[in-house]
Amino acid sequence: MRLPPLWILALALAAFTIQTDDFIVLGVLPELADDLSVSETAAGQLVTVYSLTYAVTAPLWALLLTRLPTRAALLTALAVFSAANLVVPLVDTYTQLMAVRVVAALAGAVVLPAALALAGARAPRERRGRYLATVMTGLTAAVLLGVPAGAWAGAALGWAAAFVLCGVLGVLALVVGGRTLPEGGGRVESGAAADEETEAGQPASARGLLSPLVAPSVAVLLLATVLAVAGNLAFQTYLSPFLADTAGGTPHTLAAVLVVAGAGGVLGTQGAGRAVDRFGAERTLCLTLAVFCVAMAVLALTWNARPVPILLVTAVLVVWSAAAWAAPPALQALVLDRVGPRAATPAMAVQSSSVHVGAALGGVLGGAAVAVSTGLLPAAAASTAALALLVVMAGGRRGRWSRSRSAAAG
Repeated sequence: MRLPPLWILALALAAFTIQTDDFIVLGVLPELADDLSVSETAAGQLVTVYSLTYAVTAPLWALLLTRLPTRAALLTALAVFSAANLVVPLVDTYTQLMAVRVVAALAGAVVLPAALALAGARAPRERRGRYLATVMTGLTAAVLLGVPAGAWAGAALGWAAAFVLCGVLGVLALVVGGRTLPEGGGRVESGAAADEETEAGQPASARGLLSPLVAPSVAVLLLATVLAVAGNLAFQTYLSPFLADTAGGTPHTLAAVLVVAGAGGVLGTQGAGRAVDRFGAERTLCLTLAVFCVAMAVLALTWNARPVPILLVTAVLVVWSAAAWAAPPALQALVLDRVGPRAATPAMAVQSSSVHVGAALGGVLGGAAVAVSTGLLPAAAASTAALALLVVMAGGRRGRWSRSRSAAAG
């Protein structure tokens, strides 16, 4: 088995750190609220403000940092991100903590799109899917390991220790990345395509940067991203009550099921990377969305047959999680194929914002379903994912038709 190079592992560590930091507040919420003398609702707004800051500024950073090499932007943002987390023990008020979290979000909005752009644009063509999947594994591992580790650190050493942990991880990613990420342009490995020799994310002008992003073929994929994420988050946000109503079990049992499902997500991400390289991004994406819909259909049946054995539900949840986390590498590979290496960083930034839009939409959709009945969650999630599948298929057909027509005209 061929291991990925150290620079890809550095990017995966950076992704792990950013994703852990995004949700770290949830693991220390009561202690943080009590120490800063605010309500838990107010403390929870730290997550909301972080996510909104990230979603709004990621595309803006991509425009403002057009002339800065992607490597330099990534390492500088990692330094700022690390500092913002390491100073948390020095804050005394909720307002100060909010300001520090905004700074961390501003830096994170540079790091993750740059990491994905470097992974996609610098990878050998035949291993692009696997390199993207390796970076995405950092995100899944953050949910599975990073957030629980932060909660443990907060419980053992005080809530600020959870943020310090993210700062230390950021420093580690900065050091490893600084030593291993290649300088300037040029191919990272001999298998890289010749058209990727230009520094990733360095368009000649703002117009050159924006033109690929407004193309219909890319807009379709951004819409599919919103819909796919919305379908997943509609279900994931209310997974615990659905699981409790369907199969029962103690809180410890439910926690174990969620860990197993998270492991399925890691496997799905890795499997998607290999499938993208072997079968193509579009086929892989269509298959994963179809599997997601099938898993939701089975979960809808289990709801109607409740109570059902916990092991049965767990098996279906593993399939759901694998399919849900398999979609992002395929979507990223498709977007990168359509925009080219020059617009890689802004494309990943815009798609990252699309993910946050989808997450917000999914929360609203899931909440509306639960307001009627928890049993409607799988149907709501499947409907949205199915719409994403139709959008991808329609966009793919239109693109192939346009290429055929252009070839005939030529």
